[in-house]
Amino acid sequence: MKESFKFGGEIAWRPTPEYVQEANLTQFMRLHRIGSFSELMKRSTNDIAWFTDAVLKYLDIRFYEPYEQVVDLSRGMAWPRWCIGGKMNVVHNCLDKYMGTSVEKRDAFIWEGEDGETRSMTYGELFREVNKAANALRFLGLGSGDPVGIFMPMVPEIVVALLAIAKIGGIILPLFSGFGVNAIVNRLADAEAKALFTADGFFRRGQLVTMKPIADEAAEQIPTLEHMIVLNRAKTSVHMREDRDYWWEDITSGQSDSAPTEIMGADDPLMIIYTSGTTGLAKGAVHTHCGFPVKAAQDMAFGTDLHPGQIIYWMTDMGWMMGPWLVFGTLILSGTFVIFDGAPNYPGPGRVWEQVAKHKITMLGVSPTLIRLLMTYGEAPVRKHDLSSLRFFGSTGEPWNPAPWMWLFEKVGKGTVPIINYSGGTEISGGIVMGNPLLPLKACAFSAPCPGIAADVFDEDGTPVRDQVGELVIKAPWIGMTRGFWRDPERYEKTYWSRWPNVWVHGDFAAIDSDGLWYILGRSDDIIKIAGKRFGPAEAESVLVSHPAVAEAAAIGVPHEVKLNELVVFCVLVPGNDSSESLREELKRMVTTAMGRPLTPRAVLFVSDLPKTRNAKVMRRTIRAAYLGEDLGDTSSLVNPEAVEEIRRAK
Repeated sequence: MKESFKFGGEIAWRPTPEYVQEANLTQFMRLHRIGSFSELMKRSTNDIAWFTDAVLKYLDIRFYEPYEQVVDLSRGMAWPRWCIGGKMNVVHNCLDKYMGTSVEKRDAFIWEGEDGETRSMTYGELFREVNKAANALRFLGLGSGDPVGIFMPMVPEIVVALLAIAKIGGIILPLFSGFGVNAIVNRLADAEAKALFTADGFFRRGQLVTMKPIADEAAEQIPTLEHMIVLNRAKTSVHMREDRDYWWEDITSGQSDSAPTEIMGADDPLMIIYTSGTTGLAKGAVHTHCGFPVKAAQDMAFGTDLHPGQIIYWMTDMGWMMGPWLVFGTLILSGTFVIFDGAPNYPGPGRVWEQVAKHKITMLGVSPTLIRLLMTYGEAPVRKHDLSSLRFFGSTGEPWNPAPWMWLFEKVGKGTVPIINYSGGTEISGGIVMGNPLLPLKACAFSAPCPGIAADVFDEDGTPVRDQVGELVIKAPWIGMTRGFWRDPERYEKTYWSRWPNVWVHGDFAAIDSDGLWYILGRSDDIIKIAGKRFGPAEAESVLVSHPAVAEAAAIGVPHEVKLNELVVFCVLVPGNDSSESLREELKRMVTTAMGRPLTPRAVLFVSDLPKTRNAKVMRRTIRAAYLGEDLGDTSSLVNPEAVEEIRRAK
């Protein structure tokens, strides 16, 4: 049964001549005498070797030894090799090449703590601090191919640690700062980590959050872990094991600020980022020196249009792929990034807008969940601050609802600042689809696939479709694609390459409307089928959050004898609203009116929070499993596991 796609609407933003003329994309297209974006897409996906070579040159990716071949597909579409014969290190492209140039004195990043303290590092200062940390790692006997974990808050030292591991040729293992013991053990034991960067603790909403005791308990269960480097961030008393633990300051301060950068094969492992699956343990996506950083920088250049010296702030944790994405992408483009160690609405609801004004941020990256939260405070916190530095918003993590998208665009951006919607994943090294400065935008939409990504939407038979919901797929390899799952090639092939020959099936449902704009409707396993109709939960959720009393909503399908499934929705209310029976019935009627009687919710349930990952993605599969009393699967990425128990009780 074919189903018509209901999203779409009017164009909300069209690029001005200024946006088009200044765009990196325009510069790249002129360089290669390409007359239109559609021509670029065709050429970049039909000739991936040409496009990849062109991007490497455009980004000024430097090699110690040049590659002999851009890509080798002899092992099949799922296992390409890139930059054959090339020797490089991403740190050379992030820091080393700038020494002795004007970039050396430019701010590499700006840090702000929850208490308002700020610090910054120039490219030269960061280069020297990374060298000290690299020398400390080598002093401990660590080197090329050694996996090293990072379990730290978002402080300046986390950037230094990330780059120092890469500089010595180690393998970076980024971990979410809110992880518990089991999540850390599962990841570091799987990778056979030899060392771990951590901190005594950090502060969130004024309260101490300890890290070292969690790291200690985890370390006892990781046989390969030999060393722990501890940052004294919170100035608290912690146990230090004499034969294993070192204070950051003690082990780095006496080191030379000069250090060689390890020469690596271009496609040698750089990083393993673990991402939760529906079942089983988290899977470790393997990324390389010529892969993840290049894709990150490409998307940042062509999508968010970052130019040298401009300032990008994407609210993230280093344990989410957007953390390394922010660091590698910005430094390759010689921009400046902002990191924040704190809560975005503490001590007041205007904290984000205050940061934009204070640091003169050019590009602000947010999640739809954060905007739904901030819009509950109204426009007053926005109006207090000068946001004229903003050229772009960025967004990722989950599908938008129209109301918060329009609020950000109209109330914060005054209808002139485009929202560069961005969706892909850890295994992609960035985006499959993305907005850009050359194409118009609709609410909640993506302008197009990223250049070089041969994306499409397939129906159940593997046929491309338009104006209807289908599977998001990619039909050709790209340089940022994961080099498989760590020591688990069969799981990698089964996850992405097993449905249709030589086609990457991403696991998202998507649609392309009649104007050619793209929409991501959620994970395939989130899609609900009721009375023969499939629909994305975002459709029902958008109806619910349009009510002024509802801040957030999640929709799931639960078994029904006749309709196969029926709808159950969970709502988080705006403070000051009561969870009354009359409100429950009103919300139920709204969904029925908007979506039809077969989609009338079985239940509207009120909760104080929805289970979310560190990147603010609502975990609908977890909500469904909790509601039905089923196995929850891997929940290690949840930042608020207590919300699961509330779901269980919400009958």
